[in-house]
Formats: sequence, structure tokens, C-alpha cells
Amino acid sequence: MKPIIAIPMGDPAGIGPEIVIKALADPEVTECAACLVVGDGTVLEQAMTFPGMPALAIRRVESPKEGDYRPGILNLIDMERIRMADFCLGKVSGACGKAAYAYIEKSARLCLSGQADAMATPPINKESLRAGGVDFIGHTEILGALSGTADPLTMFEVRGMRVFFLTRHVSLRQACDDITKERVMDYIVRCSAALEKLGVRQGTMAVAGLNPHSGEHGLFGWEEVEEIVPAVEEMRRLGYRVEGPVGADSVFHLTLQGRYNSVLSLYHDQGHIATKTLDFARTIAITNGMPFLRTSVDHGTAMDIAGQGIADAVSMKEAIRLAVKYAPAFTGKEQATDY
Repeated sequence: MKPIIAIPMGDPAGIGPEIVIKALADPEVTECAACLVVGDGTVLEQAMTFPGMPALAIRRVESPKEGDYRPGILNLIDMERIRMADFCLGKVSGACGKAAYAYIEKSARLCLSGQADAMATPPINKESLRAGGVDFIGHTEILGALSGTADPLTMFEVRGMRVFFLTRHVSLRQACDDITKERVMDYIVRCSAALEKLGVRQGTMAVAGLNPHSGEHGLFGWEEVEEIVPAVEEMRRLGYRVEGPVGADSVFHLTLQGRYNSVLSLYHDQGHIATKTLDFARTIAITNGMPFLRTSVDHGTAMDIAGQGIADAVSMKEAIRLAVKYAPAFTGKEQATDY
């Protein structure tokens, strides 16, 4: 059996519906993944009328087992959350925020119950969530709450390079304050466990440096000397395969060359710039530490181009590809085909 990938439709007013349709129109996707969309049928039907959009036959189902996973068919659990009379494409709306949350919640329940093998998510809009009274900033926080996971772990993957983040959505000033020996040690443990869960059991993790040339022994800052080096040395004594700090101007290149199996980036933009400059469309976020696997595009809802049929589905296809690649490690099921 092909892995069943649950796909919440994303914000209805953004490009989510378009990139989902385009991804599922690709025979390479349907050949290796049984994709089940959770969303609104009327919104998807409208999206198929946009210029240059492919037309798929929508099959409404109540559960994954009812799906017909052949090319040309879009299997849908229709949540019917959007009233088209009030719907405005390309605009922030509380109704769309509530609908996006409902799609995610249903998809999470499918994964938690074992009816779906993994989740691949299009973008949602933080402003729409807020307008709809959804008290979460994004997917990671929503899924953490739904799955009972206190602190889900984000990993980016692009062209085989894996990047974890010690800090994420905090100011640069706070990120520097958060780089402590204890936090670095904790993340080395968690990231190592996440890699093993994904089936990555060989190689060495690199911890990126914070300051130019990793501080040059205190010439350009003391974070490496006082916090990072002691953490790495302690973890090596405990048997963890980790090196660092490795200068941030070279660590990502070395990882691409195969020197390291992953990088622990110390702050948000350090890792984001490296991955997205390498290949923006194929930089995929993987949420680790939950009972199920979730992959995601790493771009926004692009409200400004919604409805034009020009949204690029490469990132959505790549998110599905990685969900197929790693789902067997979470479910224990044999993978039917490579993608």
C-alpha cells in the first residue's frame, strides 16, 4: 500500500488550494502517495477554474479507506466551512482562519488514529488565525497542542541537508541570551533522537558557531567559549557524535559535501538563509517529536497572487515526497515505492 498522506488545504483565501491541486495532478505524486485532502470542496472547485489550472475529479469521502487513489482524482474530506457568498479570495479573514484550523485538526486526528501515515501541509495565514480567534501562531504550535507535544522540534531539509534550530521565533537579542550550555546539550539530545527516528543513524551533527569565526577564542564574543564548546565537549564525553562550533560561513557547505549529517543552527535566520538560498522551493520543514510525521512547504499564503493560477507547486510536491520518504520510520510500515 502507498502511504496515506493527509493534506489540510491551508488558508482557503491563499494559494494552498491551487498548489494542492497542481501537486495532485502530477502522476509522480499519485504513483507513490495516497493523498487525502481535508478542506472545502467549493473552494477547490473554484480554484480549478483559475487560468491554467488542471481539472481533477473530486471524490468526497468520509475516511481514507473510501478513497480512490488513482491519477486524476482528488480524494476529499469536505469540511464545508466556507460560505462562498462571504468568501473573498486573497484577503485575510477570520472565517478562513477558523477553517484552516479545522482542516489541520481533522488531519491530525487521522494521523493520531493511524488512518493516515503522515501529514503534508500547505501554508496558513497567521493574521487569519488571529482574526478567527485561533490562539496559535502557526502549524507547529497547533499540532503540538493537538498531539500533546510540549515542544515540537523543527527540522529543515533541502537537497539532503538537514538543519535544526536552537531558537526560532524570538528576537536576535533573545536568541543570543538563549544560547546556554544546558540548552545546547538538550537540543543535541533531541536532535539526535529525531534523526534516529527518521532512520538517520550514521554521521556526525555539527553545531554552528554564533560569532564570526566562532568567536576566535573570545576575540569576537564569548558565547562559544563559555556555552557552546563546554556543551559539545560534554555531549561527546557522553557518546554523542557531534562537533562544533563550526563557523557558520562554512558549516552548511561542509554539510552539503557530506561532512556532517545535520546542522544545529543557533537562530532562525542563520539556518533559513542557508537553506532558502540553496533552493527556496525545495526547502521543506519537518516537525519532529510528535507521535506522527508532518512535513510542510516553507512559504506563505501569497495572498497577492491567489486566484491567478501561477503559484508554483514544487514545494508542495517536495513536502509530499519527504512525507513518503520518512513515513515508514514513524509507522513501521514498509514503503511501497521510492519517490
